[in-house]
Amino acid sequence: MKIAVISDIHGNRLALEAVLDDIARQGVDGTFNLGDLVAGPMEPNWVLDILMDIDIPTVRGNHERALIDNPPEKLGPVDRFAQIQMEARHRGWINALPPTLSIVDDIFLCHGTPTSDEEPWLDGWWDGRTTTIPDHATVAAKAEGFDYPVLLCGHTHIPRAVRLRDGRLIVNPGAVGLQLNHGSPDARYATVELRGGKYYAAFHTVPYDHFAAARQAEANGFPQWRDALIAGWVGAKGLF
Repeated sequence: MKIAVISDIHGNRLALEAVLDDIARQGVDGTFNLGDLVAGPMEPNWVLDILMDIDIPTVRGNHERALIDNPPEKLGPVDRFAQIQMEARHRGWINALPPTLSIVDDIFLCHGTPTSDEEPWLDGWWDGRTTTIPDHATVAAKAEGFDYPVLLCGHTHIPRAVRLRDGRLIVNPGAVGLQLNHGSPDARYATVELRGGKYYAAFHTVPYDHFAAARQAEANGFPQWRDALIAGWVGAKGLF
């Protein structure tokens, strides 16, 4: 079995289409989506149309929760842009997304950790461009009670795989639509494959027209997204 894992599209239709095209060449048995779908100043509606059409297992991220729970005046500017763009059918689809999801007895999906869509799991939260790597005890504590061979998370935009001492594999595929701290604009996703009774992760980078995505963000009134989209050298502060 081989699956693809995507996360953190952030309204970037151009990046999503490039990643889905690359996944189609991987020969996977399925694709899973870990949330933060539309909170980006590019094409949130188009992203939702694509996701609703392909109908893959998807959990909501912290930004989807914000869109569900708050009126526009209580949202940050990027979430407010996405919410205003969405149609009723988009809102209904997002409202139905679960916060976590299990696939048979092998794979568990969440956005941040199994109990929080805002808490980072495999990486300490960034301060500017600085991140920290937690120790095994910290990572394992957040997995307590979730006895799946594969645990999937997103949120930090940093691709990483951790194998706990008991053999469970935790994978963050990185972000499709917004690169932070990488110094590269390429979209990112992961594949997880079962070989010889054990799961292994691989990470993929996919070029796309990031200059066009930056022009979309600027045209929609978000010039601060330009550097993140064309270079990936910035942290998250000030983007949302």
